[in-house]
Amino acid sequence: MARDSEEQFPDPERVGAIIVSAGASTRMAGVDKTLVELGGMPLIARTVEVFERTRAVGFVVLVVARSDLDEVADIARDYRWKKVLHVRVGGERRQDSVRIGLRALPQCDWVVVHDGARPLVTPKVIEDGLLTAVAVGAATAAVAVVDTIKVVTDDGHVVETVDRRTIAAIQTPQIFRRDLLERAHDEVEIDVTDDSSMLESQGIAVEVFMGDRANIKVTTPEDLIIAEALLLARRGGA
Repeated sequence: MARDSEEQFPDPERVGAIIVSAGASTRMAGVDKTLVELGGMPLIARTVEVFERTRAVGFVVLVVARSDLDEVADIARDYRWKKVLHVRVGGERRQDSVRIGLRALPQCDWVVVHDGARPLVTPKVIEDGLLTAVAVGAATAAVAVVDTIKVVTDDGHVVETVDRRTIAAIQTPQIFRRDLLERAHDEVEIDVTDDSSMLESQGIAVEVFMGDRANIKVTTPEDLIIAEALLLARRGGA
């Protein structure tokens, strides 16, 4: 769906973002992915800098692990971010961390939720998602699945092959009308891996918009190598 008119954007002061980076980095071989260097900057700084450049977003709340709080606060001061209003300590689960971020956001109508470990997101992806959400209420970035996907049993036997045309790989940013997101966080108690799942469980329609294959989530040391290569390629194409 084409949505390219700047007139459709809400006022940036009505749009807040929650950047969630409160995980334990358990798959990073002892490296803290929030603070690890990517292209000469802490990874979390590279993520935040994208939101600093995104005109459609008015302010940001960072949610981080308690062990990272002081260092991330120092990074925020060093980079003199204008949009970052608060740095908060996250909760036990991802959804708990998002809820903490929601409570810290000032009054706004739209909320962008993004993984701090996706530093290669672009302003275009964020703004495309916002336009989609404004039209329908809730939206999530997604890319087509290119691998063959099979359903298998616990002991490794193939049950069926899934039609790739019916599935998508979900990314962040995810953008929501604030009242819908707050209601979901108030009412949904089951563990989820993303915020759109909470709304889906309440019967609220979530629309996908085109993400970016470069918008990877740094979860393992190999992901960091890939992110470095993608960043280098992006710089070469600038």
